[in-house]
Amino acid sequence: MRTHWNNPSAVKWCQYLLDSYTHWIKLELIERTGTPLQQTEQLFNSAFVVASHGTEDDPILNYGNQAALNLWMMSWQQFTQTPSRLTAESPNRKERARMLEQAKTLGYISDYRGIRISSTGKRFLVEQATIWNIHKPDGTTIGQGATFSSWKYLD
Repeated sequence: MRTHWNNPSAVKWCQYLLDSYTHWIKLELIERTGTPLQQTEQLFNSAFVVASHGTEDDPILNYGNQAALNLWMMSWQQFTQTPSRLTAESPNRKERARMLEQAKTLGYISDYRGIRISSTGKRFLVEQATIWNIHKPDGTTIGQGATFSSWKYLD
């Protein structure tokens, strides 16, 4: 049965996301065994947060694993229709944009920390996040990914 995380476009996206992480960080985000579909399932069910957006002028979130969906308190459908800027409150968006631009220029950044907000208004501090550019094998940049396993609620 196909669900949101195992449709062919999500499986392909996850391969780009995983390959790009390895390219920039020189480590694997998950153990890359099994088929692409099995890797996608493993990534979706990982305990750490993984999220990404595309390259639109106002980038839209296009992937979130279950940990991300739980943290932002959204369904897959809600998450993948949300402009990524809305994951931060208005006062924190300039810092978020600066960090994304730095990652775009350098290829990746690590040890990022910042305050984010869930769909219900619950604020949380993200710590030790890694942000990286996602690209196709030909080098075309198609988005940015983020992962972190450390966060704490502020409210």
